[in-house]
Amino acid sequence: MPIRFRVAPLGIALATALTLAACSTSPNPAGVPVASAGAQDERGVAAFFESFTDTWMRRQPSSATASGYFDDPAVQAEMDRQLTPQTRAFRQETVALAQRGLADLARFDRAAMDPTERVSAELMAWQLQSIVDGERHADFDFPLQQFSGANVNLPNLMTVVHPVRNAQDAGHYLARLRQFDARMDEATERSRELATRGILPPRFILEATIAQMRQFIAPAPAANPLVTTFKDRLASVEAIDDGTRHAHVADATAVVRDSVYPAWQRAIATLESQLPAATDDAGLWRFDGGAEAYAHHLRRFTSTSLGAEEIHEIGKREVARIEGEMDTILRSIGRTDGTVRERIDALRKDLAYSNDDAGRKAIMDDIETMMRDAERRADALFDIRPKTAVIAQPYPEYRWASAAASYTAPPLDGSRPGVYQMPLRPDRLTRFGLRTLVYHEAVPGHHFQVALSVENQALPKFRQTRALGGISAFSEGWALYAERLAAEEGWYEGDPEGRLGQLDAALFRARRLVADTGLHAMRWTRQQAIDYGIPPSEVDRYVVMPGQATSYMIGQLEIVRLRDKARDALGERFDPREFHNRVLLTGVVPLELLEREVDDYIAGASAP
Repeated sequence: MPIRFRVAPLGIALATALTLAACSTSPNPAGVPVASAGAQDERGVAAFFESFTDTWMRRQPSSATASGYFDDPAVQAEMDRQLTPQTRAFRQETVALAQRGLADLARFDRAAMDPTERVSAELMAWQLQSIVDGERHADFDFPLQQFSGANVNLPNLMTVVHPVRNAQDAGHYLARLRQFDARMDEATERSRELATRGILPPRFILEATIAQMRQFIAPAPAANPLVTTFKDRLASVEAIDDGTRHAHVADATAVVRDSVYPAWQRAIATLESQLPAATDDAGLWRFDGGAEAYAHHLRRFTSTSLGAEEIHEIGKREVARIEGEMDTILRSIGRTDGTVRERIDALRKDLAYSNDDAGRKAIMDDIETMMRDAERRADALFDIRPKTAVIAQPYPEYRWASAAASYTAPPLDGSRPGVYQMPLRPDRLTRFGLRTLVYHEAVPGHHFQVALSVENQALPKFRQTRALGGISAFSEGWALYAERLAAEEGWYEGDPEGRLGQLDAALFRARRLVADTGLHAMRWTRQQAIDYGIPPSEVDRYVVMPGQATSYMIGQLEIVRLRDKARDALGERFDPREFHNRVLLTGVVPLELLEREVDDYIAGASAP
């Protein structure tokens, strides 16, 4: 699932992590002196990477907090007090900065660069060009929606990412909380402006978003996650006395009551006013320029030139292959009646946790056990591991209905672990597929890949922190590769239900190729995607994040192909640990760049 580095979106999650749309602010919001991104730095391309990324991140305080980007405590502290606005003007200024970065980067001679610099230059150019190209289609990114809108990313930043380690952090938390109304009003205004041009989310997206936002403001202000999370984290800060803690909690409660809740209510009223004009048409095809926008998203998320029809056919082929494997295992354990889907649905129910506090505690306890078991099993396949720990925690309840499991990256200073978050709605309360989800989100999936990049000081900082965004085909492809690797290495031995869970996860990603392209290029309805085997909340995610769901299987298939290419070329010289080192230490790159790195690894390992 998405990485929240972003809160992402590490995206995405990293997501965020944080995606560009989720992390936008006015230029240099902190008033910090900004290094010129103009002329070529005479010190070389490494200095350019640093100065350009510093300039970029001074405009992205939310992302700067997520990564703990700045070494200067005063600059980082100023970032931690701010939230990046959601305005069109900021987005356009960001695109202009990306264009200047491309022009400056082009002045450097790549032939004079060392291998890491050359890969970094190609990656930065790819990312900046993607940002520039995406501006033509930015109006189709809905600012308020149930999966990654401002209404989701703002609370997630505060409850998961923002540090509360000392009195200064607590003050920054309150300063940021006071900006929620401005940031939400900006997203609401953008939503209104798009609506005047007929650019509306589907009716079912509006309804899901309104329901989620109503749930967020349903508790008394003192019981809102923005207050309760703050209160819980303050309790562990010994340097803050009880009186100050109580005052901070009272202050946060008042801000939520007087500022945050009214901003949410204004946003809800805006979305409700859009319902009469909305339709249930789901895909980008419904807009002028929608086909071009979807093609852009497929390029951005898969980092390939594959078109919608090609991806659709790959998905159908993989669905048939995986269902055949599942049928064989199901028959071996006596489950012979019904379609594969019907038999899996029955198995999922048979392995369910109780839908109560005891069941929710049990699933989180099991996730913890599975993560630690995976760390032990990974020893044979990975000799370079993240130093940063990974923990698991549930999402706050208001997110359960729409959230997918996700991973939030640690900051550069290692002051916070990687965080695997899990929604605890009834359909996710099952042991079926749980091990596979742990392998994907944590070990050896997102945590190994993302945390190692964060810790890899050989990379320029923009690559460590994914400052310019992630490349989903690499990150999600690696996480799905991790799922498959566990199966290939016998981690499910003696556990046919676990193996079925892994295959079901792969089947789900194959179906995504068919459903995402179906929705956005082939005029599928939401119900067609549901009938194809995609849960409603997942269909709704694909609607508001076109193309992202295709990155998983496309990325995994490519990484497997490259692994097999290396194994075939090297024979007995092939060492999976060396292959994994090369892939993970390369860091996030487009798939064509990854192949060049693997080819270089093969050449080096082949040398006498």
